Amino acid sequence: MPDPSDETADAPLAERMLQGDTEALGELFSMHRHRLWRMVNFRLDRRLQGRLDADDILQEAYLSACQRLEHFTYESGRMPFIWLRLIVSQTLIDVHRRHFGTQKRDPRRELSISSGWSSESTSLSITGFLLGHLTSPSQAALKAELSQQLEAALSTMSNIDREVLALRHFEELTNSETAQVLNLTEQAASVRYMRALTRLRTIFEALDSDANKR
Repeated sequence: MPDPSDETADAPLAERMLQGDTEALGELFSMHRHRLWRMVNFRLDRRLQGRLDADDILQEAYLSACQRLEHFTYESGRMPFIWLRLIVSQTLIDVHRRHFGTQKRDPRRELSISSGWSSESTSLSITGFLLGHLTSPSQAALKAELSQQLEAALSTMSNIDREVLALRHFEELTNSETAQVLNLTEQAASVRYMRALTRLRTIFEALDSDANKR
């Protein structure tokens, strides 16, 4: 099976997809399924994780991709995986809106129509991922306090740097993929990632120092 991280492996499937080949779409989806699952697991609101299954969301996204196949375009240097990821992202946004659209909105979870995920939503995803191991009732107060501190610290990053961190470090996209998602040059994406990692380390050092003072 082709390596999903091999950015040239998608090209033959993309050529077939241009002809409306749904089997090629299925092969592409299967090739990247684990990577797409990782994105859903990272971005899905923690309040929904016990109620919704990531595989069900992926199935809904796959059906959406089949319906949109006639609109698929492919240019040399552009990765079909990015197209699939966009459809999964849009499906996940729709899922959030279906479940929370009629409820009182959390302004931190507002979704940006233009970019897909707001900076606040990305911060919550990062915080939830990093503190997800604190699950016992006795850790609830600590988790709430750390969440507030971590979200406040993440807010000091630029929006783009925070999104680069999410894509590279948590979704595990390559630098080239990250650049394409955010319409950056590869050099700019790399520089922003290293800056974001340095800032994340500083944040954790500060949190650790604060904890040791208690």
